[in-house]
Amino acid sequence: MTTLSSLWTESADGRLGILMSALSGIAMALAVGLAMTVYFRLSYRTWRDVARHGFATLAAIVLFAFAAYDMRHAALAYLGLNPSKPAVEFEIRMPREMLTATTDTQIELHTDRNQTLALVEGVRDLSDGRTMLRGAVALNHRTADRVLVVNLPGKGIFEFRLRLPAEPHRSEQFGPWHLADRIASPLAGPVAPQDAYTIRYRVL
Repeated sequence: MTTLSSLWTESADGRLGILMSALSGIAMALAVGLAMTVYFRLSYRTWRDVARHGFATLAAIVLFAFAAYDMRHAALAYLGLNPSKPAVEFEIRMPREMLTATTDTQIELHTDRNQTLALVEGVRDLSDGRTMLRGAVALNHRTADRVLVVNLPGKGIFEFRLRLPAEPHRSEQFGPWHLADRIASPLAGPVAPQDAYTIRYRVL
């Protein structure tokens, strides 16, 4: 289970990555600027010197572009917006009385390689007496073993297996509704799990 300390560690690591990328970019810019200043102050006139000037300028542009890309990549990863990694947007239907406050809800994606805390986006009441919970979670690893675990304190734990390949393709539409694969709840009562707890999702 993801703990506050692990989240703090990940946040600290992200900030450290951004700081290191920024420092490396600044150091690279200073080094290139100093070298270019010394180089262009010399009065060369031959065609070889012109070629050297052009090569030095091209190298400086490449170094600056690399530093900018490295800082952007670190910032996006820290914010959880890395476009190279897909994410799953999900909708879960359950009895209205089971979900009283989203602040008490914890949803995690469990795989054979890691556990990732999901983001709860909102709740909407349905006309059939159920509630629909919406959220999203990043897919950080290549694996087909993915289980979304919904923990409602004092009411139960609900597990939904995501039927996705190791490298899923992005989709515009939500897939079909699936039943809960496992329910551990003293409050589920006589309502059949397949009639009350379902999930559908899409890959972003």
